[in-house]
Amino acid sequence: MTSVFSVQLGAAASTSLFPTVGPAGAAWLRLSWAAVIFTLITRPRPWAMARRDLVDAVLLGVVSAGMTLLFFEAIARIPLATAVACELLGPLAVAVARRSGPSGLAWPALAGAGVLLVTQPWRSSADLVGIGCALAAAICWAAYILLTQRVGDRLTGLAGLAISMPVAALVAAGVAAPQALPRVTAGAVVAAAGMALLLPVLPYALELVALRRLESAAFGTLMSVEPAVALMVGIVVLGQAPQPVQALGVLFVTAAAGGAARTGRRSLPARTISSNADS
Repeated sequence: MTSVFSVQLGAAASTSLFPTVGPAGAAWLRLSWAAVIFTLITRPRPWAMARRDLVDAVLLGVVSAGMTLLFFEAIARIPLATAVACELLGPLAVAVARRSGPSGLAWPALAGAGVLLVTQPWRSSADLVGIGCALAAAICWAAYILLTQRVGDRLTGLAGLAISMPVAALVAAGVAAPQALPRVTAGAVVAAAGMALLLPVLPYALELVALRRLESAAFGTLMSVEPAVALMVGIVVLGQAPQPVQALGVLFVTAAAGGAARTGRRSLPARTISSNADS
């Protein structure tokens, strides 16, 4: 839950960088600072890792970059709560795939209904590019959940993030640097450093820890609370007031999250840990 609030506050704060470096540039700067922070904390030794662990950490970096870039492009076009509700379909897909029986599908179904009420894709005024970016981010989010759990099971501490974040920064640089670099200012770099602690440093670290203790299905459904938090942050920080039907949708996804919170604890897996795990 701390991760959820940190993500939404960080996303709202990021919009202040959009006029200077653009959404992709803001994502790139924040991922770059996250890479520096995790590298300094962990001092990774990728050459000492098992090949499978290294590949998983690199893939996690690629999907983390995609998720951040696409989400920032989405919130530059549509309200924060709408973007989060669309992106939520990724965790819901994980929840549907991993749950068994009708009772396990009830919470994702309720959250899915809430997503429709929040996004209202039938409206002619809907920004299809923004919604498309959020839906593409949803695919990355689903992959992020599965890969984070796998990396967390194989490597102790933050070793996996110390590999994935530099990869994410490099991927983001390939997309954003050519356009954003000429517009980067010292103020934007300093601001991005502080914002990087809110997103992605703190949430990614907390989610890795959480996924060591929760089933991926339960984690995915628990993320249903994100639109409710995004709605509150959008109102307070960004002045984005919802329609009544959207507020009802947020209640649906919040109820789904509460239902999912009652189950889903994992038995901690036996790990096969690379020799870099203690770094």
